Amino acid sequence: MTQRLNYAQQSPELFKKLLDLSMATGESVIEQKTRDLVNIRASQINGCGFCLDMHVKEAKIHGESELRVYHVAIWRESNLFVPRERAALAWTEAVTKLPEGGIPDELYERVRGQLSEKEISDLTFSIMTINAWNRASIAFKVVPGSADKLYGLDKAGLN
Repeated sequence: MTQRLNYAQQSPELFKKLLDLSMATGESVIEQKTRDLVNIRASQINGCGFCLDMHVKEAKIHGESELRVYHVAIWRESNLFVPRERAALAWTEAVTKLPEGGIPDELYERVRGQLSEKEISDLTFSIMTINAWNRASIAFKVVPGSADKLYGLDKAGLN
């Protein structure tokens, strides 16, 4: 696969704004482990190879277990996730897929049982951000692993 264009070079101001948003969501009240799971799940749903590759490597660097990473795709059936993580993954799926008629109140109330309003808001911004990156990476066919050295992902030892 060959990358179509380098969108960071073509639109540096906009790329920087999205990067700034990413950095800000990294400082949100949502813990890193949960953000890693969210980034992996949204990237799986969207079929973004570059982002999935990146976030699996980040999760490993952040100390996530391999088995939990493997289980993100089957989180409903897995017993490896706590209720708070399950709520975040359910919210990720809903915000990423945006079902016809919107996100059901029942799901919101279930998520609200595990996360505060501030946490749901911060989580939603994280989900919006990974979805934006997924869309750009898919549109321009960014090659998985192509930025490992630049982002320090080679430290994951998954090359």
